[in-house]
Amino acid sequence: MYYTYILKCSDGTYYTGITTDLERRVNEHNHSKKGAVYTRTRRPVDLVYTEESGSRSDAQKREHILRRLPRTEKQKMSTGDSL
Repeated sequence: MYYTYILKCSDGTYYTGITTDLERRVNEHNHSKKGAVYTRTRRPVDLVYTEESGSRSDAQKREHILRRLPRTEKQKMSTGDSL
């Protein structure tokens, strides 16, 4: 199982990624050098949206779509209004 996720960074920006282990990955973003360079300078981050995919390919396709969304759409998704 793969997960596509959106994090809200401390500066109010959003970061989108994929993983097989959400808890581990969010912990890495907040506490480890393994977190993305983007999130390392914007800690702490909060997990605001997730969705499951059956394959890595499907998760990557969805990640690509989510990354291109305007900020307002990501804000809606983070409050439970999904696309």
